[in-house]
Amino acid sequence: MAEMQAAGQSREREAHMMRALVYDNYGSPDVLRIEEVEVPVPKSHEVLIAVHAASVNSWDWDLLRGKPYITRLGGLRKPRYRILGADIAGKIVAVGDAVERFRPGDEVFGDISGCGWGGFAEYVCAREEALTPKPTAISFEQAAAIPQAAVLALQGLRDKGKIQRDHRVLINGAGGGVGTFAIQYAKLLGAKVTGVDSADKLDMLRSLGADHVLDYAQEDFTAIGPRYDLILDVVGKRSVFAIKRALKSGGRYVMVGGSIPRLLQTLLVSPIAALFEKKKLAVLVHKPNHDDQLAWQALVEAGHVVPVIGQKYALHDAAQALLHLGEGRVKGKAIVCMEPLMASR
Repeated sequence: MAEMQAAGQSREREAHMMRALVYDNYGSPDVLRIEEVEVPVPKSHEVLIAVHAASVNSWDWDLLRGKPYITRLGGLRKPRYRILGADIAGKIVAVGDAVERFRPGDEVFGDISGCGWGGFAEYVCAREEALTPKPTAISFEQAAAIPQAAVLALQGLRDKGKIQRDHRVLINGAGGGVGTFAIQYAKLLGAKVTGVDSADKLDMLRSLGADHVLDYAQEDFTAIGPRYDLILDVVGKRSVFAIKRALKSGGRYVMVGGSIPRLLQTLLVSPIAALFEKKKLAVLVHKPNHDDQLAWQALVEAGHVVPVIGQKYALHDAAQALLHLGEGRVKGKAIVCMEPLMASR
């Protein structure tokens, strides 16, 4: 009898456990490991999601390494979140008693960076306002690619960049997640797009509609002549003084990614450039936005935009996905799929 009770308790315990990619110390992807942890329980305004796919973002890379040090807010010596992963897509399996928009069985996607992260796991809890319904025409992998990258592209081009038809637009770092969405969105609006990235990504940029492509290792876009109405910079490595040379008078520069010193340089130079050169320099701060996710949902569902998925990884290979992202080897988005690898529907 005792053995039967022990076996029953073991099965019950296993039913409440899940696999997750965890880390306890800042460092390289080597500090990541797969561990059995308890399935989270949704609070009153939360839902529990069975994760089908999660995408890898530069923010995951920064939090993994604890660099820049501003990423250590709330976790100076130890990571604040044991499980990374903010962009997820999956199916709701349970809801809190105050949830109104969703019910078990609904398929959703969203950016859960404001809900405690946790996407690189088989289950995760998130507040309902962070989630968007996933249309059946969009695969889980495609949906997981959207939240941070696509929203940053939209907010950078539309809100900060004030993009217009026939604008000459340059996207620096065009071969990653933000850049691949930005190219397609800019072309939809009738802009003329130049994409800058490494040589192995240039054919992909052309296939997405880029009118011109530049290999950053061979050509310096700040010194070769053309001037742009809008520069969306996902890399943020060139001096802001060089960047200004590539802008037309009245042009706009939007910094999406880069180091803290480079960000501060942009903020310091911005008022001077606006006053004396009529050039606007801005830094885009990431803000999850449900309405912007809906806008991309509609564009993808209609076939106007295609999420570029460079490679899919099983959960046990997620550390490799982060390594490839950090090395700049990912084309478009890297997607982590819960094992077994989910086939696109």
